[in-house]
Amino acid sequence: MAQKTVVIYTDDLTGEESSEATTHQLIIDGVAYEIDLAPESYDKLLEAVAPFTKAGRRVRGSRGKAPASRPAGGNKDTANIRAWAKEQGYNVNDRGRVPAEIREAYEKASK
Repeated sequence: MAQKTVVIYTDDLTGEESSEATTHQLIIDGVAYEIDLAPESYDKLLEAVAPFTKAGRRVRGSRGKAPASRPAGGNKDTANIRAWAKEQGYNVNDRGRVPAEIREAYEKASK
């Protein structure tokens, strides 16, 4: 049986499909957030936080690690993890971040 996996990149802010969407990470009070944004939405984010980043200090280290952009969807296994999680009865969204507990369970089951 042949299978075809289709990945659709979606801007988390607008909900619109975008082949240019990339994942961005924000860290606020030590809590990391990831969001997939098309260039237009990313520009809006930068504009919104600009007054704060200009007044703030750049921090290096584990908590203040400068985030890097990468193609939306992050890990290539995300689609496989979602499919596995649904088969196992986990409640997992079709987009956005896969919870760490589900990733850990998938990794344990894959060993």
